[in-house]
Amino acid sequence: MEIESLTHEGRGLAHFDGKAVFVDGALPGERVRFRYTRVRRRHEEGLAVEVLEASPERVSPRCPHFGVCGGCSLQHLESGAQVRVKQETLADVFARIGKVQPEHWLPPLTADPWGYRRKARLGVKHVEKKGRTLVGFRERGSSFLADLSRCEVLHPAVGDRLGVLAVTVDRLSIRDQVPQIEVAMGEGPCVLVFRCMAPPSAADLGVLQGLADDQGFHVYLQEGGPDSIRPLPGQGIDLHYELPRHRVRIGFEPTDFTQVNLELNRLMVDQALELLDPQPDESVLDLFCGLGNFSLPLARRAREVLGVEADAALVARAEENARANSIDNARFATADLYGELDGQPWTRERFTKALLDPPRSGALPVLDWLPRLGVERILYVSCYPTTLARDADRLVNGLGYRLRAAGVMDMFPHTAHLESMALFERGFRA
Repeated sequence: MEIESLTHEGRGLAHFDGKAVFVDGALPGERVRFRYTRVRRRHEEGLAVEVLEASPERVSPRCPHFGVCGGCSLQHLESGAQVRVKQETLADVFARIGKVQPEHWLPPLTADPWGYRRKARLGVKHVEKKGRTLVGFRERGSSFLADLSRCEVLHPAVGDRLGVLAVTVDRLSIRDQVPQIEVAMGEGPCVLVFRCMAPPSAADLGVLQGLADDQGFHVYLQEGGPDSIRPLPGQGIDLHYELPRHRVRIGFEPTDFTQVNLELNRLMVDQALELLDPQPDESVLDLFCGLGNFSLPLARRAREVLGVEADAALVARAEENARANSIDNARFATADLYGELDGQPWTRERFTKALLDPPRSGALPVLDWLPRLGVERILYVSCYPTTLARDADRLVNGLGYRLRAAGVMDMFPHTAHLESMALFERGFRA
């Protein structure tokens, strides 16, 4: 099969007998032998088993589990080419879905592509046929856990110790009742949250304490909902990360949302402030503000910042972070930004600029509020290009903003996941 292009999910695309064939492990311009893995009425899926003519951008994957583990899909493509593909994807969805194109393309934001991941949920499963426990990510296209010895994209504190975690779970009396280990890291040591579906015994607690003592982890347990998370005695830690250019320290809890890539997050915050360019006399609105990742740096430069977030616990921690950083010009409010906002007091205020950092579902329900609030410049941080393009259509073709600039951020190297940033402005003339 001749591979024509790469899909947005990182699979090679070809056509055979008039049907699209999506081939895992194949790159544009390559000739490959493949085997079918799924046949559907409108398309087929396959897996490359031999590369007959390789792309010049093909590289040897660093991870020995690549192709089996579903955590990465692009390790066989050179890092610079991965970023270029993501830029092409963003341009495509802007044109096809948003019917817009940026006036200026931003240089891509990139950082170290290995060992970058500081947040993760690792699956855990004791497999009787193997006689041991597996810890890691799912197999590609499967619900089964991959048999991993290490992970090259996880921070080495965890990625080099998957085997240690597996042996530790094997020693527990409740090994069949531990389905997940959540990883959380900031600037310092790593927290592991063991999800326990049954109470651990005293001996189990001793095993987990030994893991903490031997490996430098801080071990927490979760025996119910998120409110049940607690550290083992003496294991509590002040999780935090720094934004040094802005003199901000962000504290967080193990299961709070934070960006997985600390180095790239710093670059992202720097670029967001440079593009939004808040002035000392301006009020800035930060929607989907979370812990204050953008709100607090913005407050260092603006007259005031209002952060709005649906999760009341995150709002409380954002307020704690403001106090801890001696920032008194940042306010926070709890509101469902996908719901009815007419009763919110802040909708009667005026803001010159706004920052949006929504989840995958995008920000469409709040966009019409922005011109009503007086917002002239919008910085949109996106984790899903399709909804960004849809929202860009509304902002540009519906509300009269211009798409001044856009670019990709390689937050998740070696995966097809695409983070991006777009700047919209109203009333600007070159």
